[in-house]
Amino acid sequence: MTLLRVEHVTKRFGVSTVVDDVSLEVGDGEAVGLIGANGAGKTTLFRMIAGELALTSGRVLFRDAPLPRRADARARLGLGRTFQLVQLFGGLTVREHLLVALQAHEGHLGPARDLFWRGSSTAAELERCDLTLRMCDLTQVADAPATALSLGQRRAVELARALVTRPALLLADEPSSGLDATEGARFAATIRRVRDETGLAILLVEHDLVTVEAVAERVVALEAGAVIAHGAFADVVRDPRVVESWLGTTA
Repeated sequence: MTLLRVEHVTKRFGVSTVVDDVSLEVGDGEAVGLIGANGAGKTTLFRMIAGELALTSGRVLFRDAPLPRRADARARLGLGRTFQLVQLFGGLTVREHLLVALQAHEGHLGPARDLFWRGSSTAAELERCDLTLRMCDLTQVADAPATALSLGQRRAVELARALVTRPALLLADEPSSGLDATEGARFAATIRRVRDETGLAILLVEHDLVTVEAVAERVVALEAGAVIAHGAFADVVRDPRVVESWLGTTA
């Protein structure tokens, strides 16, 4: 079944059209990559899907229903989110980051308390956190301050924090940003393993094509805010329009 449906979405800022009549779908358990050169409109489109920007026209449906604007309401419907710039709380351990996310998701915390969380946890919450930590290769650093870890590990913490709420769809915003080739490959393998084990659907915005190839089955390429190619990764990256968009030449 179709989990996420983006229908004829357009975004204008004044007289500038940044996203132009874009439609795409993500099926249940499917991984889709959204690619394009700088300025192609993919980040703006992603932010509209995530609820951070209002649409000029079109609509975004999740399980055939319009998505609410509030991020917490979207999370409770089954959307998880990671960010290009890692956003972690200073002073909290890796495990505590997951517990905060889980308890907030279940309505046990208010926004003000999230920032100063020092709460008790149930056995079920701790078990779910430990399962997620193992899935993301974070068990060995579970009790370490998250902000003291390497960038690759901090990205894994953010991934685990999104996964602990058991979303149906993960919106991943350039998860390999800032990682070297080794860390990027390791992180891509983690995402792929998580997806294979859980059936998680993913919409991935990414510059690094190695990561896209490792994670996504289908790819949507944008240029000047419009879709110029879509399909299997190997077909899209060889499409002359995509080559010209990225490299400025079809040679």
